[in-house]
Amino acid sequence: MATILEMAAEIVAAHASTTAMSKEELVAELGELHKVLAALEKGEEVTLESAEAAAAAPAVSRKKAFGKDKVTCMICGKEMKTLARHLKTAHGLKPGEYRKQFDIPRTQPLAARAYSESRRQMAMDRGLGENLAKARAARGRKKK
Repeated sequence: MATILEMAAEIVAAHASTTAMSKEELVAELGELHKVLAALEKGEEVTLESAEAAAAAPAVSRKKAFGKDKVTCMICGKEMKTLARHLKTAHGLKPGEYRKQFDIPRTQPLAARAYSESRRQMAMDRGLGENLAKARAARGRKKK
């Protein structure tokens, strides 16, 4: 039978294979997981950090979370170009719930400004706005 440390190492390795992690994060996660597995083996009750405790202290301030080239998740502190998919997969939250939790206005996009601008420019280059206008005009003519 595998030791607790070996099991913890396998679990952390599997998690690290799908998620980019620093050395410090790997060591911290390995230590936390080892403690939990050891407590489970002894039959002790395991208490994990609650979502309320994590929500009470955001990882970064709202001002620092939304930058030009990246946005930072206020829950875990990870940086990315857009938050919507990360919120759903990593935290099980919808964007509206995230906004409410951290009092983020609806006018604040959950994507980096540079990313939004590049997508906007790509759409303009492809003429997607023009095609949309044509389709709406055609639909309006069919109704009349």
